[in-house]
Amino acid sequence: MSIAEQVSFTESTSNRTEIKRIVVSSVIGTAVEWYDFLIYGTASALVFNKLFFPTLDPVLGTIAAFGTYAVGFLARPLGAAIFGHFGDRAGRKAMLVLTIIIMGIGTFLIGLLPTYDQIGIAAPILLVLLRLLQGIGIGGEWGGAVLMVVENAQDRNRGLLGSMVQIGWPVGNLAAIGIFAALSQVPESDFLLWAWRLPFLISIVLVGIGLYIRMQLDETPVFREIAAKNEVARLPLIEILTQHRRSFFTAIGLKVSEISYAIIAGVFSISYVTTKLAMPRSLIINAIFLSAVVALMVIPVFGWLSDKIGRKTMFYASCLFSMAFAFPMFWLLDTRDPLTVTLTIIAAITFGQMVGFAVGAPWYSELFAARTRYSGASLGFQVGAAIGGLTPFAAATFMAWTGGATWPISVYLIVLASITFIATMVAPETAGKALG
Repeated sequence: MSIAEQVSFTESTSNRTEIKRIVVSSVIGTAVEWYDFLIYGTASALVFNKLFFPTLDPVLGTIAAFGTYAVGFLARPLGAAIFGHFGDRAGRKAMLVLTIIIMGIGTFLIGLLPTYDQIGIAAPILLVLLRLLQGIGIGGEWGGAVLMVVENAQDRNRGLLGSMVQIGWPVGNLAAIGIFAALSQVPESDFLLWAWRLPFLISIVLVGIGLYIRMQLDETPVFREIAAKNEVARLPLIEILTQHRRSFFTAIGLKVSEISYAIIAGVFSISYVTTKLAMPRSLIINAIFLSAVVALMVIPVFGWLSDKIGRKTMFYASCLFSMAFAFPMFWLLDTRDPLTVTLTIIAAITFGQMVGFAVGAPWYSELFAARTRYSGASLGFQVGAAIGGLTPFAAATFMAWTGGATWPISVYLIVLASITFIATMVAPETAGKALG
């Protein structure tokens, strides 16, 4: 082997090692973020309506609890705007460090909150404020984690590697649901008294691990290049809203169906199955746990397929499933058969959420040029998530309005899937093409 060939081989090996390190680092950091966010969703269904809104009718208490859950989604665009701006101006790495600190503080303090019985109306107010802090943190985190991978990946496998970041969701979900499943063995009185706090307090250890890992990352070569050329956007958000509106609104549309299915199948279903159907809490938690296990396997497969057959094809398939399954999902849950309920949740999360979740990570990033990519991808993703984040609040309200009927929720899911289908039609195919 010649010297030139040896140098080329060494550089190739070094590059492969670097991208593996970046992917692993982003997955672990994102898993911590999603763990923090998901334990709040689980607690919303099981705890917060009883401890922070006890003076309300049970139905209204559930609506209020899911309302605080929605607040976190509404705060995410604010986090995307703030951290996207500085991520496009100062770099991706620094924002990743800040977001995990913000997210961790918010989550840990929720575990220390006094309840309504202890401090009255101040309890739900503080809960909402900390939820806002959580939402701001994750609003900025996702874009940076994805860009660290996407901007280091080769064109031919950007879908696969970009989707790998999303494995942080099932990992975080497994951790969150796993600890709540373990705590389900605790008597109800003890669970409401102290055990529900443990998942929030434990998160500070996970945050420390994630922070250490992210401190080891290097800035992406794409950002280093635009910084060296002095091409950094002065006001990236204004540039997006004035010059790249189509890409921005397309990204929003691509997100809304996926996130609505995630919330209905992964969050609202906990309340629906335990309260409306009077089935054991452990059943639905185990179903969501199994869905996360399946997601670990299918996310990279969906990302790989998007490199082979295109991002658009994958999104079309998911949208058609989401429309077709919107009514049968509740019919199957209403059978109260444990196996049927479990398989229904797995199917809804796998094909209604995970296809768009996996493929969307690289696709949102590919819609924008490097100088505005952090702001554009983050804000499009998070505005779409904020719209979808109203889903559990809307679902609980629909059921209260109709006396327990689920058909308005199914119609709602079909409408959002139709919006994503239209966004898919107008979005450019980016698989295998060079980043702008």
